[in-house]
Amino acid sequence: MIPQGCTRIRVVGDVHGDDVAFARALATDRFVIQLGDLVDGGPASGACLRMAIDMQREGRGLFLLGNHEMKLLRVLMGRKVAMKAELVETLEQIDQELRADAIESIRLAPAWLRAGDLFFVHAGFHPAMLRESAPLRVPLGHGEGLLGRALFGQVVGRVRPDGYPERVLHWVDDIPEGMTCYVGHDRRSTDGRPWIADNPSGGRAVFVDTGCGKGGHLSWLDLQL
Repeated sequence: MIPQGCTRIRVVGDVHGDDVAFARALATDRFVIQLGDLVDGGPASGACLRMAIDMQREGRGLFLLGNHEMKLLRVLMGRKVAMKAELVETLEQIDQELRADAIESIRLAPAWLRAGDLFFVHAGFHPAMLRESAPLRVPLGHGEGLLGRALFGQVVGRVRPDGYPERVLHWVDDIPEGMTCYVGHDRRSTDGRPWIADNPSGGRAVFVDTGCGKGGHLSWLDLQL
């Protein structure tokens, strides 16, 4: 969790295996909150995972659970998953030592996190997250209920032409007045900067994923608590 008394935070978007960009983001004396999806896509998922684990162990930051970490965890624990090429490449970069560390760290990664009027989650918010704590140890299911919203956002049961689930952003309207929710997962930006969505009640969502490891770049935001 965020250390007591910490007031300076850096929020880092989806990394997807770009270790060079991630190293730049970690070059700070701020406490880092990485929004999940460290792996799959770029050339160095194993290195990114190791950097995030070391960061967390040294108390310099933490990473949230993303859907790609959940999928990797399921594979490492012997569960059957769809083996896309990016996941195969990630697995090739994980030796036995990193495998053990990854299982432990991913299972303990928070699915969502609140700090006053700031809220951090990988994919999507739900008001019940303000009343219920994130699981202390990630279950190995496919991600249902609040965990499913945290990992995959708000899906409608349809598949897009590119094969990915169709997602909607109705959940943005449920963010309470005065609260800002920082998310990754959805690359909504069209200008290379984090994309902001405000709701009529005065809540705000900030989408920090700008395509790192998938043709874009890594974005981060420095916040004051």
